[in-house]
Amino acid sequence: MREPRLGDDIDDYCVRCKRIMNHSVVSVINAEPAKVRCRICHSDHDFRHEQAPPPKVDARKQALFNEVLKKANPLATEVVEAIEELPADPPEAEAVVAAVAEKPKAKAVAPPAAVEPKAKTTAKVKAKAKAHK
Repeated sequence: MREPRLGDDIDDYCVRCKRIMNHSVVSVINAEPAKVRCRICHSDHDFRHEQAPPPKVDARKQALFNEVLKKANPLATEVVEAIEELPADPPEAEAVVAAVAEKPKAKAVAPPAAVEPKAKTTAKVKAKAKAHK
C-alpha cells in the first residue's frame, strides 16, 4: 500500500459526527496522516486510526445507579454482573448464565395496600360537604 498523500480519502472516527466517516488527509508526518478533515461536517482533527475515544463514565454515577438497581431488584443486579463477567469462550459463558438462572429468585415485594377504598373516600367528601352547608 502506498503512503498517504495530502487530499487522499481515508476512513477515520469523526469527533463531531461521532461515527467512522470519510476524511481527507490535511497533513502528513513521517509518512502517516497527522490531521484529517471530515468530508461530511468539515471539522479538522488529529488522525485517530478509526478508534473512538473511551467513554466518559462517571464512576460515582455508576455506583449510585448500581445501588438503586440492587434495591429495586436484587436478582437483576446478579444477572447484570454475570453478563459483565462473561468469559470470551461461548461454552463457559453458557455455563455462567445457566448458574445464574438456577439461583433462587428473590421474593416479590407486595405493593403497598391502598389507604382507603374509593367508596369510603367519596362518602367522607359528601359528609364534609354537608357539614359546611
